[in-house]
Amino acid sequence: MLKDIRDTSEDEYWADLRRRWTSLLSYRYLGRSHSALNSGPVDNTMKLRHDMRNAAGGIMAAPLCIAAPEGGGIADDVAVPNPVIHSLQILDDARDVSRIEVISKVVKAGRQMAFSRSRIVDADHPDRVIALTEGEGISLGGTPGGFEKMDEAKIEVEDSPALPPLWKVFGASRRDDGHWVLPELSIETASPDAALHLGPQHILLETAGVDLASSQVGTDRLQVESWHVMFLSRGKVGPFRVDGGAIGGSDGRVGVRMLITDEGNQDRPITSATAVFRVAG
Repeated sequence: MLKDIRDTSEDEYWADLRRRWTSLLSYRYLGRSHSALNSGPVDNTMKLRHDMRNAAGGIMAAPLCIAAPEGGGIADDVAVPNPVIHSLQILDDARDVSRIEVISKVVKAGRQMAFSRSRIVDADHPDRVIALTEGEGISLGGTPGGFEKMDEAKIEVEDSPALPPLWKVFGASRRDDGHWVLPELSIETASPDAALHLGPQHILLETAGVDLASSQVGTDRLQVESWHVMFLSRGKVGPFRVDGGAIGGSDGRVGVRMLITDEGNQDRPITSATAVFRVAG
């Protein structure tokens, strides 16, 4: 099992964080920088690639949630953050948008809990709003202080229609029993506190959600409109299984409810999610 960074000595803390941060796939693979941690110029933009789009050509929810993680603004240089709630409302499917920009604001920051929200816009036309997000995070503990920013460690992914789907890159699969799962926890999918990072969870949930919704409406040409996730407890072991069901609505809409369970930790529920999709033209 991976070691929780909170169990790391003060002398080794920042070296361990650097190793964890540069190993984690979520932000590097999607090309999202975080100025609080990364050296170099401030860049709150992220390029949109083919693998970030659904079967209808619209934007997926998971890349937007990773771009704007909404942890209340709690950064790894001052605390060990843990997400609690993430809510996303997509206003524009961004079919012709090449880059997004995340404009974030901390709404309230307390001693342990903090709340934030963001406006995600077309980076080349900032008046065009793609989505609105908000969320809540909690601090699991402080840091020893003395942080120095890290060098950028992005993975340069060339955009192409032939890119593998995100679920495949992050190791998800659909088992013979019909459940979508992530494998056992690894350094590429773990946050510094040795728990399943929010990035792989959003990707797993959206993949399973589309599967459930398409079975209800008969097509995978679906666009997420509303996305709400509650992080119930830390995913420590894996495999991580999604259970869920779809509920038909009106005007081509379908709702999906899902639950991620840590099979390796006594089937402990770790994340609950609700999504609304609409059939896209």
